[in-house]
Amino acid sequence: MKVFPLTRLAGKYLIRYRRRYLFLFLALSFGFGIVTLMTSVKDGMYQSVYNSAQGHYAGDIVALGYDKGLAAAPYLDRENMDAVLKAAEAVKLNPVHSVVRTISGERGVLYYNGAAVRLKYVIGADWDREAAYFDRLDYLERRDSFERDGILLSALVAEELGARLGDRLILELDTRGGQKNTGVFIVNGLVKDSTIFGYHKVYIPRLALNRLLLFEDDECSSLGFFLSDPGEAEKKRAVLQLELSKTAQTSPIVKDREELLREQDQSWEGIKIFVLTIPVYLSEVADLLGAMWIITYFLYAMMLLIIFVSALVTWRLVLRERSRELGTMRAIGFYGADLRYILLVETLGLALVSLTAGFFLSLFFSWLVTCIPFSWFPSFEIFMKDGKLRSLYLPGTMLVNIAAVFAILIAAVWGSAFRASRDHLPEMLSGRLA
Repeated sequence: MKVFPLTRLAGKYLIRYRRRYLFLFLALSFGFGIVTLMTSVKDGMYQSVYNSAQGHYAGDIVALGYDKGLAAAPYLDRENMDAVLKAAEAVKLNPVHSVVRTISGERGVLYYNGAAVRLKYVIGADWDREAAYFDRLDYLERRDSFERDGILLSALVAEELGARLGDRLILELDTRGGQKNTGVFIVNGLVKDSTIFGYHKVYIPRLALNRLLLFEDDECSSLGFFLSDPGEAEKKRAVLQLELSKTAQTSPIVKDREELLREQDQSWEGIKIFVLTIPVYLSEVADLLGAMWIITYFLYAMMLLIIFVSALVTWRLVLRERSRELGTMRAIGFYGADLRYILLVETLGLALVSLTAGFFLSLFFSWLVTCIPFSWFPSFEIFMKDGKLRSLYLPGTMLVNIAAVFAILIAAVWGSAFRASRDHLPEMLSGRLA
Protein backbone atom coordinates (compact mmCIF):
# COMPACT_ATOMS: atom_id res chain seq x y z
CA MET A 1 0.00 0.00 0.00
CA LYS A 2 1.57 3.29 -1.14
CA VAL A 3 -0.32 5.65 1.17
CA PHE A 4 2.01 5.39 4.17
CA PRO A 5 5.31 5.65 2.19
CA LEU A 6 3.93 8.60 0.23
CA THR A 7 2.78 10.27 3.44
CA ARG A 8 6.24 9.87 5.01
CA LEU A 9 7.79 11.26 1.84
CA ALA A 10 5.48 14.29 1.97
CA GLY A 11 6.54 14.90 5.58
CA LYS A 12 10.21 14.81 4.60
CA TYR A 13 9.62 17.29 1.78
CA LEU A 14 7.70 19.59 4.12
CA ILE A 15 10.65 19.67 6.50
CA ARG A 16 13.17 20.07 3.66
CA TYR A 17 11.38 23.05 2.12
CA ARG A 18 10.29 24.63 5.41
CA ARG A 19 12.03 27.90 4.57
CA ARG A 20 10.11 28.16 1.30
CA TYR A 21 6.87 27.70 3.25
CA LEU A 22 7.75 30.27 5.90
CA PHE A 23 5.74 33.10 4.32
CA LEU A 24 2.67 30.89 3.87
CA PHE A 25 3.07 29.59 7.43
CA LEU A 26 3.07 33.15 8.78
CA ALA A 27 0.09 34.15 6.62
CA LEU A 28 -1.90 31.08 7.68
CA SER A 29 -1.06 31.45 11.37
CA PHE A 30 -1.82 35.15 11.50
CA GLY A 31 -4.94 34.82 9.35
CA PHE A 32 -6.36 31.93 11.36
CA GLY A 33 -5.48 33.69 14.61
CA ILE A 34 -7.41 36.81 13.58
CA VAL A 35 -10.37 34.83 12.21
CA THR A 36 -10.56 32.75 15.40
CA LEU A 37 -10.27 35.86 17.56
CA MET A 38 -13.14 37.59 15.76
CA THR A 39 -15.52 34.64 15.94
CA SER A 40 -14.63 33.71 19.53
CA VAL A 41 -15.13 37.27 20.79
CA LYS A 42 -18.46 37.43 18.95
CA ASP A 43 -19.59 34.16 20.55
CA GLY A 44 -18.33 35.34 23.93
CA MET A 45 -20.23 38.61 23.68
CA TYR A 46 -23.49 36.86 22.85
CA GLN A 47 -22.97 34.29 25.60
CA SER A 48 -22.37 37.06 28.13
CA VAL A 49 -25.61 38.74 27.08
CA TYR A 50 -27.43 35.39 27.23
CA ASN A 51 -26.13 34.64 30.73
CA SER A 52 -27.16 38.09 31.96
CA ALA A 53 -30.61 37.71 30.41
CA GLN A 54 -30.94 34.16 31.74
CA GLY A 55 -30.44 35.41 35.29
CA HIS A 56 -32.61 38.46 34.74
CA TYR A 57 -35.58 36.60 33.24
CA ALA A 58 -34.96 33.53 35.45
CA GLY A 59 -34.83 30.63 33.03
CA ASP A 60 -34.10 29.31 29.57
CA ILE A 61 -37.87 28.87 29.12
CA VAL A 62 -40.23 31.28 30.87
CA ALA A 63 -44.01 31.01 31.20
CA LEU A 64 -45.31 34.55 31.66
CA GLY A 65 -48.96 35.34 32.40
CA TYR A 66 -50.89 38.47 31.42
CA ASP A 67 -54.36 39.60 32.44
CA LYS A 68 -55.77 42.53 30.47
CA GLY A 69 -58.10 43.30 33.35
CA LEU A 70 -55.28 44.13 35.74
CA ALA A 71 -53.33 47.35 35.95
CA ALA A 72 -50.35 45.46 37.33
CA ALA A 73 -49.07 42.86 34.90
CA PRO A 74 -47.86 40.19 34.42
CA TYR A 75 -49.87 37.80 36.54
CA LEU A 76 -50.43 34.05 37.02
CA ASP A 77 -53.05 32.74 39.42
CA ARG A 78 -52.77 29.41 41.19
CA GLU A 79 -54.84 27.57 38.58
CA ASN A 80 -52.64 28.67 35.68
CA MET A 81 -49.46 28.03 37.68
CA ASP A 82 -50.61 24.45 38.19
CA ALA A 83 -51.42 24.16 34.49
CA VAL A 84 -47.86 25.21 33.57
CA LEU A 85 -46.27 22.82 36.07
CA LYS A 86 -48.45 19.89 34.95
CA ALA A 87 -47.66 20.60 31.28
CA ALA A 88 -43.93 20.73 32.08
CA GLU A 89 -44.22 17.37 33.83
CA ALA A 90 -46.29 15.86 31.01
CA VAL A 91 -43.73 16.72 28.32
CA LYS A 92 -40.83 15.65 30.59
CA LEU A 93 -39.21 19.07 30.51
CA ASN A 94 -36.87 17.92 33.31
CA PRO A 95 -35.42 21.33 34.23
CA VAL A 96 -32.27 21.53 36.32
CA HIS A 97 -34.30 23.82 38.56
CA SER A 98 -37.32 26.08 38.29
CA VAL A 99 -37.89 29.61 39.56
CA VAL A 100 -41.05 31.41 40.65
CA ARG A 101 -41.05 35.20 40.46
CA THR A 102 -43.41 38.12 40.73
CA ILE A 103 -42.67 41.09 38.50
CA SER A 104 -43.82 44.69 38.60
CA GLY A 105 -43.45 46.87 35.54
CA GLU A 106 -42.02 50.35 35.04
CA ARG A 107 -44.23 52.17 37.53
CA GLY A 108 -42.15 51.52 40.63
CA VAL A 109 -40.50 54.46 42.39
CA LEU A 110 -37.88 54.28 45.14
CA TYR A 111 -37.72 57.11 47.72
CA TYR A 112 -35.05 57.98 50.24
CA ASN A 113 -34.40 61.18 52.17
CA GLY A 114 -36.27 63.39 49.69
CA ALA A 115 -34.74 61.82 46.58
CA ALA A 116 -36.61 59.54 44.14
CA VAL A 117 -35.60 57.15 41.36
CA ARG A 118 -38.00 55.52 38.90
CA LEU A 119 -37.40 51.82 38.47
CA LYS A 120 -37.60 49.72 35.34
CA TYR A 121 -37.89 46.36 37.12
CA VAL A 122 -39.18 45.42 40.56
CA ILE A 123 -38.73 41.68 41.00
CA GLY A 124 -40.07 39.54 43.80
CA ALA A 125 -37.83 36.53 44.40
CA ASP A 126 -37.50 33.79 46.99
CA TRP A 127 -34.20 34.39 48.79
CA ASP A 128 -33.73 30.75 49.79
CA ARG A 129 -34.88 29.20 46.53
CA GLU A 130 -32.57 31.42 44.47
CA ALA A 131 -29.68 31.54 46.94
CA ALA A 132 -27.20 30.28 44.33
CA TYR A 133 -28.15 33.11 41.95
CA PHE A 134 -27.93 35.85 44.56
CA ASP A 135 -24.59 34.53 45.84
CA ARG A 136 -23.16 34.93 42.30
CA LEU A 137 -24.02 38.62 42.03
CA ASP A 138 -21.17 41.10 42.25
CA TYR A 139 -21.78 43.15 45.39
CA LEU A 140 -20.27 46.41 46.48
CA GLU A 141 -21.43 45.41 49.95
CA ARG A 142 -24.09 43.08 51.36
CA ARG A 143 -25.44 41.52 54.52
CA ASP A 144 -24.67 37.91 55.34
CA SER A 145 -28.36 36.97 55.12
CA PHE A 146 -31.30 38.72 53.50
CA GLU A 147 -34.30 39.74 55.59
CA ARG A 148 -38.01 39.42 54.86
CA ASP A 149 -38.17 43.20 54.38
CA GLY A 150 -34.82 43.42 52.58
CA ILE A 151 -34.13 44.99 49.22
CA LEU A 152 -31.25 44.60 46.75
CA LEU A 153 -30.51 47.47 44.37
CA SER A 154 -27.73 48.59 42.10
CA ALA A 155 -24.91 50.57 43.66
CA LEU A 156 -25.43 53.36 41.12
CA VAL A 157 -29.09 53.81 42.06
CA ALA A 158 -28.11 53.78 45.73
CA GLU A 159 -25.59 56.52 44.94
CA GLU A 160 -28.31 58.58 43.24
CA LEU A 161 -30.47 58.25 46.33
CA GLY A 162 -27.62 58.69 48.78
CA ALA A 163 -28.55 55.40 50.43
CA ARG A 164 -26.22 52.91 52.11
CA LEU A 165 -26.40 49.40 53.53
CA GLY A 166 -28.99 49.20 56.31
CA ASP A 167 -30.96 52.31 55.28
CA ARG A 168 -34.74 52.16 55.03
CA LEU A 169 -36.20 52.97 51.61
CA ILE A 170 -39.81 53.53 50.56
CA LEU A 171 -40.98 51.61 47.49
CA GLU A 172 -44.11 52.84 45.70
CA LEU A 173 -46.01 50.59 43.27
CA ASP A 174 -49.35 50.31 41.51
CA THR A 175 -51.57 47.52 42.80
CA ARG A 176 -53.46 45.09 40.57
CA GLY A 177 -56.38 47.51 40.65
CA GLY A 178 -54.30 50.56 39.73
CA GLN A 179 -54.09 52.18 43.18
CA LYS A 180 -50.82 53.35 44.74
CA ASN A 181 -49.28 51.24 47.50
CA THR A 182 -46.04 51.65 49.43
CA GLY A 183 -43.75 49.52 51.54
CA VAL A 184 -40.64 50.12 53.59
CA PHE A 185 -37.56 47.98 52.88
CA ILE A 186 -34.08 47.77 54.39
CA VAL A 187 -31.08 47.83 52.05
CA ASN A 188 -29.54 44.34 52.28
CA GLY A 189 -27.12 44.61 49.40
CA LEU A 190 -25.70 46.95 46.76
CA VAL A 191 -25.04 45.23 43.43
CA LYS A 192 -22.34 46.44 41.04
CA ASP A 193 -24.42 46.29 37.87
CA SER A 194 -24.61 49.16 35.40
CA THR A 195 -26.07 47.14 32.50
CA ILE A 196 -29.51 47.68 31.00
CA PHE A 197 -30.65 44.62 32.93
CA GLY A 198 -29.49 45.74 36.35
CA TYR A 199 -29.16 49.50 36.60
CA HIS A 200 -32.77 50.37 37.51
CA LYS A 201 -33.75 47.00 38.99
CA VAL A 202 -34.45 46.00 42.57
CA TYR A 203 -35.13 42.65 44.21
CA ILE A 204 -37.45 42.23 47.18
CA PRO A 205 -39.04 39.11 48.72
CA ARG A 206 -41.78 37.67 46.49
CA LEU A 207 -44.25 37.51 49.38
CA ALA A 208 -43.72 41.22 50.10
CA LEU A 209 -44.20 42.17 46.45
CA ASN A 210 -47.33 40.00 46.16
CA ARG A 211 -48.89 41.85 49.10
CA LEU A 212 -47.94 45.25 47.67
CA LEU A 213 -49.58 44.30 44.35
CA LEU A 214 -52.55 42.70 46.17
CA PHE A 215 -51.82 39.26 44.72
CA GLU A 216 -52.51 36.15 46.76
CA ASP A 217 -49.47 34.93 48.67
CA ASP A 218 -49.02 31.83 46.46
CA GLU A 219 -49.47 33.61 43.11
CA CYS A 220 -46.76 34.94 40.82
CA SER A 221 -45.97 36.51 37.45
CA SER A 222 -43.70 33.95 35.84
CA LEU A 223 -42.41 30.41 36.07
CA GLY A 224 -38.89 29.94 34.73
CA PHE A 225 -37.17 26.68 33.83
CA PHE A 226 -33.39 26.28 33.62
CA LEU A 227 -32.35 23.49 31.25
CA SER A 228 -29.23 21.34 31.31
CA ASP A 229 -28.81 22.13 27.59
CA PRO A 230 -29.99 25.66 26.68
CA GLY A 231 -29.60 24.69 23.02
CA GLU A 232 -32.74 22.54 23.41
CA ALA A 233 -34.82 25.49 24.64
CA GLU A 234 -36.60 26.28 21.36
CA LYS A 235 -37.60 22.68 20.70
CA LYS A 236 -38.79 22.13 24.27
CA ARG A 237 -40.66 25.44 24.27
CA ALA A 238 -42.73 24.34 21.26
CA VAL A 239 -43.61 21.05 22.95
CA LEU A 240 -44.47 22.77 26.24
CA GLN A 241 -46.62 25.41 24.56
CA LEU A 242 -48.56 22.77 22.62
CA GLU A 243 -49.25 20.75 25.78
CA LEU A 244 -50.15 23.83 27.82
CA SER A 245 -52.61 25.05 25.16
CA LYS A 246 -54.80 22.01 25.96
CA THR A 247 -55.61 23.29 29.46
CA ALA A 248 -54.90 27.04 29.43
CA GLN A 249 -55.17 30.09 27.19
CA THR A 250 -51.81 30.56 25.47
CA SER A 251 -50.35 32.87 22.89
CA PRO A 252 -48.89 31.57 19.62
CA ILE A 253 -45.14 30.96 19.52
CA VAL A 254 -43.37 34.32 19.14
CA LYS A 255 -39.87 34.55 17.70
CA ASP A 256 -38.80 38.05 18.65
CA ARG A 257 -39.73 41.05 20.76
CA GLU A 258 -41.68 42.67 17.93
CA GLU A 259 -43.97 39.64 17.66
CA LEU A 260 -44.28 39.55 21.46
CA LEU A 261 -45.43 43.18 21.62
CA ARG A 262 -47.84 42.58 18.76
CA GLU A 263 -49.40 39.61 20.55
CA GLN A 264 -49.62 41.56 23.81
CA ASP A 265 -51.59 44.28 22.03
CA GLN A 266 -54.32 41.77 21.12
CA SER A 267 -57.56 41.64 23.13
CA TRP A 268 -58.51 38.64 25.28
CA GLU A 269 -60.42 37.74 28.41
CA GLY A 270 -58.78 36.28 31.50
CA ILE A 271 -55.16 35.19 31.73
CA LYS A 272 -53.09 34.39 28.65
CA ILE A 273 -49.78 32.58 29.07
CA PHE A 274 -46.78 33.42 26.91
CA VAL A 275 -44.12 30.70 26.68
CA LEU A 276 -40.87 32.49 25.90
CA THR A 277 -37.17 31.81 25.48
CA ILE A 278 -34.21 34.12 25.98
CA PRO A 279 -33.67 34.78 22.22
CA VAL A 280 -37.15 36.39 22.12
CA TYR A 281 -36.01 38.98 24.66
CA LEU A 282 -32.59 39.33 23.01
CA SER A 283 -33.82 39.76 19.44
CA GLU A 284 -33.03 43.48 19.46
CA VAL A 285 -29.61 42.85 20.99
CA ALA A 286 -29.00 40.15 18.37
CA ASP A 287 -29.88 42.68 15.64
CA LEU A 288 -27.44 45.14 17.21
CA LEU A 289 -24.73 42.48 17.28
CA GLY A 290 -25.48 41.63 13.67
CA ALA A 291 -25.07 45.26 12.65
CA MET A 292 -21.86 45.56 14.63
CA TRP A 293 -20.42 42.45 13.05
CA ILE A 294 -21.07 43.29 9.40
CA ILE A 295 -17.60 44.80 9.25
CA THR A 296 -16.27 41.74 11.09
CA TYR A 297 -17.67 39.41 8.45
CA PHE A 298 -16.08 41.60 5.81
CA LEU A 299 -12.71 41.30 7.60
CA TYR A 300 -13.29 37.55 7.92
CA ALA A 301 -13.70 37.29 4.14
CA MET A 302 -10.66 39.50 3.56
CA MET A 303 -8.47 37.30 5.80
CA LEU A 304 -9.58 34.19 3.88
CA LEU A 305 -8.82 35.98 0.61
CA ILE A 306 -5.34 36.87 1.88
CA ILE A 307 -4.77 33.22 2.81
CA PHE A 308 -5.94 32.13 -0.65
CA VAL A 309 -3.64 34.55 -2.50
CA SER A 310 -0.69 33.73 -0.22
CA ALA A 311 -1.16 29.99 -0.79
CA LEU A 312 -1.56 30.46 -4.55
CA VAL A 313 1.60 32.55 -4.94
CA THR A 314 3.71 30.45 -2.57
CA TRP A 315 2.77 27.17 -4.23
CA ARG A 316 3.47 28.44 -7.73
CA LEU A 317 6.93 29.58 -6.65
CA VAL A 318 7.64 26.33 -4.80
CA LEU A 319 6.49 24.16 -7.70
CA ARG A 320 8.58 26.09 -10.23
CA GLU A 321 11.61 25.60 -8.01
CA ARG A 322 10.87 21.88 -7.63
CA SER A 323 10.00 21.18 -11.26
CA ARG A 324 13.16 19.09 -11.92
CA GLU A 325 12.57 17.12 -8.74
CA LEU A 326 8.95 16.41 -9.66
CA GLY A 327 9.98 15.50 -13.21
CA THR A 328 12.61 13.08 -11.88
CA MET A 329 10.00 11.45 -9.65
CA ARG A 330 7.74 10.92 -12.65
CA ALA A 331 10.66 9.57 -14.68
CA ILE A 332 11.48 6.88 -12.08
CA GLY A 333 7.92 5.63 -11.92
CA PHE A 334 5.74 7.92 -9.76
CA TYR A 335 2.26 8.43 -11.16
CA GLY A 336 0.61 11.84 -11.44
CA ALA A 337 -1.82 10.82 -8.69
CA ASP A 338 1.15 10.03 -6.42
CA LEU A 339 2.58 13.52 -6.93
CA ARG A 340 -0.78 15.16 -6.31
CA TYR A 341 -1.17 13.14 -3.12
CA ILE A 342 2.30 14.16 -1.88
CA LEU A 343 1.69 17.83 -2.63
CA LEU A 344 -1.74 17.84 -0.96
CA VAL A 345 -0.39 16.04 2.13
CA GLU A 346 2.38 18.65 2.34
CA THR A 347 -0.30 21.32 2.23
CA LEU A 348 -2.42 19.65 4.91
CA GLY A 349 0.64 19.14 7.12
CA LEU A 350 1.57 22.78 6.77
CA ALA A 351 -2.05 23.73 7.51
CA LEU A 352 -2.13 21.66 10.71
CA VAL A 353 1.07 23.25 12.00
CA SER A 354 -0.10 26.74 10.98
CA LEU A 355 -3.57 26.37 12.49
CA THR A 356 -2.10 25.15 15.76
CA ALA A 357 0.18 28.18 15.87
CA GLY A 358 -2.72 30.40 14.84
CA PHE A 359 -4.88 29.07 17.68
CA PHE A 360 -2.24 29.92 20.26
CA LEU A 361 -1.84 33.30 18.60
CA SER A 362 -5.58 33.88 18.98
CA LEU A 363 -5.28 33.04 22.70
CA PHE A 364 -2.64 35.75 22.99
CA PHE A 365 -4.82 38.22 21.08
CA SER A 366 -7.75 37.31 23.35
CA TRP A 367 -5.65 38.11 26.38
CA LEU A 368 -4.78 41.49 24.87
CA VAL A 369 -8.48 42.18 24.28
CA THR A 370 -9.25 41.54 27.96
CA CYS A 371 -6.76 44.29 28.84
CA ILE A 372 -8.67 46.91 26.84
CA PRO A 373 -11.14 48.90 29.00
CA PHE A 374 -14.61 49.39 27.51
CA SER A 375 -16.17 51.21 30.45
CA TRP A 376 -16.34 54.40 28.36
CA PHE A 377 -18.78 52.69 25.96
CA PRO A 378 -22.36 53.25 27.26
CA SER A 379 -24.20 50.00 28.19
CA PHE A 380 -21.38 47.87 26.75
CA GLU A 381 -21.25 45.99 30.07
CA ILE A 382 -23.91 43.53 28.92
CA PHE A 383 -21.37 42.12 26.45
CA MET A 384 -18.71 41.59 29.11
CA LYS A 385 -18.07 39.26 32.02
CA ASP A 386 -16.55 40.72 35.19
CA GLY A 387 -15.94 43.95 33.29
CA LYS A 388 -13.94 42.30 30.49
CA LEU A 389 -14.64 40.97 27.04
CA ARG A 390 -14.18 37.23 26.94
CA SER A 391 -13.57 34.83 24.10
CA LEU A 392 -15.63 31.67 23.75
CA TYR A 393 -14.18 28.89 21.61
CA LEU A 394 -17.25 26.91 20.59
CA PRO A 395 -16.54 23.57 18.84
CA GLY A 396 -19.00 24.31 16.03
CA THR A 397 -17.49 27.71 15.29
CA MET A 398 -13.96 26.34 15.44
CA LEU A 399 -14.84 23.56 13.01
CA VAL A 400 -16.31 26.09 10.58
CA ASN A 401 -13.15 28.21 10.78
CA ILE A 402 -10.88 25.20 10.26
CA ALA A 403 -13.01 23.91 7.38
CA ALA A 404 -12.99 27.35 5.75
CA VAL A 405 -9.18 27.56 5.89
CA PHE A 406 -8.72 24.02 4.57
CA ALA A 407 -11.20 24.68 1.75
CA ILE A 408 -9.37 27.86 0.78
CA LEU A 409 -6.02 26.04 0.80
CA ILE A 410 -7.26 23.12 -1.28
CA ALA A 411 -8.82 25.54 -3.77
CA ALA A 412 -5.52 27.44 -4.03
CA VAL A 413 -3.27 24.40 -4.29
CA TRP A 414 -5.28 21.88 -6.29
CA GLY A 415 -4.97 23.57 -9.67
CA SER A 416 -1.19 24.03 -9.37
CA ALA A 417 -0.69 20.47 -8.06
CA PHE A 418 -2.81 19.02 -10.88
CA ARG A 419 -0.86 20.87 -13.57
CA ALA A 420 2.48 19.95 -11.98
CA SER A 421 1.59 16.28 -12.05
CA ARG A 422 0.54 16.29 -15.72
CA ASP A 423 3.00 18.67 -17.41
CA HIS A 424 5.24 17.48 -20.22
CA LEU A 425 8.09 15.50 -18.72
CA PRO A 426 10.89 17.08 -20.83
CA GLU A 427 9.83 20.57 -19.76
CA MET A 428 9.70 19.54 -16.10
CA LEU A 429 13.18 18.00 -16.28
CA SER A 430 14.52 21.16 -17.89
CA GLY A 431 13.02 23.29 -15.10
CA ARG A 432 10.37 24.94 -17.29
CA LEU A 433 7.26 24.05 -15.31
CA ALA A 434 4.18 25.80 -16.71
